[in-house]
Amino acid sequence: MLGSFVATTGVADYGAFVVAIIVFLLIPGPGNLALITSTSKGGIAGGLGATFGVIAGDQVLLWAAVAGVSAIMAAYPTAFHIVQWAGAIYLAWLGIKMLVAKPGDAPLLNIKPRHYFKQALLITLLNPKAIVFYMAFFPLFVDPAQHQGLKTFAVMAATIAALTFLYGLCSVMITYHLAERIRANPKITAVLNKLAGVFLIGFGLKLAVSK
Repeated sequence: MLGSFVATTGVADYGAFVVAIIVFLLIPGPGNLALITSTSKGGIAGGLGATFGVIAGDQVLLWAAVAGVSAIMAAYPTAFHIVQWAGAIYLAWLGIKMLVAKPGDAPLLNIKPRHYFKQALLITLLNPKAIVFYMAFFPLFVDPAQHQGLKTFAVMAATIAALTFLYGLCSVMITYHLAERIRANPKITAVLNKLAGVFLIGFGLKLAVSK
């Protein structure tokens, strides 16, 4: 029944599309780090808040890609680089804050889930390459003979949101149980915070120098 429904939506090789999204979710990046950090600081509520932030950011970017924003940014590279540098600076700033934080300092991310949501949303949105990625990725799984316009993209967007939620939920639960044990050793917590800061700075530098 699901197969016949997908077939009428214009998505070509839906199984391969799902596998591709899962693989991309597993690739380490700022989004994954945001989920882990938010969960370790704010527990399950914080991790889920970050998960919904990533989902919301992805939906904005993929629908922007569908609307052709990537073509506009390609025509005006200055706009692309402004957003790119804004994202790089934001990630680096978060990383530096984590590196210079001292034991007993207030957590970088607020305990309220809405703040984790905003944090993850910003991290996701400040990656203009994601728009270009979606613009290049979607056509690979669109069946020209069955394409249903917005309906086809809506199915793909819903699939991405559902898979991201399931992946985020699993990541949050695993991280939460590990974090409970890690909190018992302040030294390990401090080291992991510094390590997360280094990774954030690294992601920021990578975004800044990428073309």
